[in-house]
Amino acid sequence: MHKGLKRFGVFTSLGVLLVLIQGAVVTNTGSGEGCGQTWPLCFGQVIPLDPPPETVIEFSHRLIAGIVGMLVIIMAIWSWRTLKHLSETKFLAIISVFMIIFQGLLGAGAVVFGQSDLIMALHFGFSALSFASVVLLTRLAFEDSNPKRHYVPIVSKSYKWFVIGTTIYSYLAIYTGAYVKHRDATLACSGFPLCNGELIPTVFHDAIAVQLLHRAAALILVTLLLILFIWTLKAYKKQSVLVFCSVLTIILVAGQAASGIAVVFTQNSTLTIGIFHALLISLLFTVLCYMVMLVNRHKQN
Repeated sequence: MHKGLKRFGVFTSLGVLLVLIQGAVVTNTGSGEGCGQTWPLCFGQVIPLDPPPETVIEFSHRLIAGIVGMLVIIMAIWSWRTLKHLSETKFLAIISVFMIIFQGLLGAGAVVFGQSDLIMALHFGFSALSFASVVLLTRLAFEDSNPKRHYVPIVSKSYKWFVIGTTIYSYLAIYTGAYVKHRDATLACSGFPLCNGELIPTVFHDAIAVQLLHRAAALILVTLLLILFIWTLKAYKKQSVLVFCSVLTIILVAGQAASGIAVVFTQNSTLTIGIFHALLISLLFTVLCYMVMLVNRHKQN
């Protein structure tokens, strides 16, 4: 049942993930102006001739993003028609299409008109939302093909709202990380956990403030996920899906923290670590969104 939709969903999810990784590569390599201030053409050409590396990176990102955008729209329409009996389908379909289109327009606007770092940081956040919504649509297709996979965990209202609050906060933490990249504040603090050898730097400027804000946001997120993990194990250890998700969040946030620290100690010299950092936070956010979907299925009296 839903064999075609499931395969298409997995393929589309991987496509959105590829676009997300490409976006991280564009940001980390400073290739955002690889096609100049022209869009959708690249320096006025449909296909740039003899392009430098930054043009190849930016042009390939535009090309793949356009193709994946069409896949997301097809996935949303297909899911809407096939899974319309599931309460989450329409919302996820709308979000997936809106986010993939809006992030594309935001990127195009940044190329043609320029955007502030605050606005451009949203670009990665929208990519994470688009990825999560497509993955959850795919998950719905798998659940609907086998009723035994449709989980409805019974949880307390306080646990439910803690999951929702943690997920919302994780998005804010994502935003601070994206802002660090766009503000070129990645190496504002040398060393970890101290910043330039000091707990509170005596030389304080905007880049250091942005970096410290992100570190504080990340520390709070780790704390929230540890609380969620302990709470789940103590109160819902028989809810295997919730336990699995909570364990997965700890693994992902540990990898996220390790990769972030590695970026500092390697002086951001390795592109792979930066990409891994962006990948892990996107996967973490998706797992949390899945938990939100699960805890909202059981209506509280």
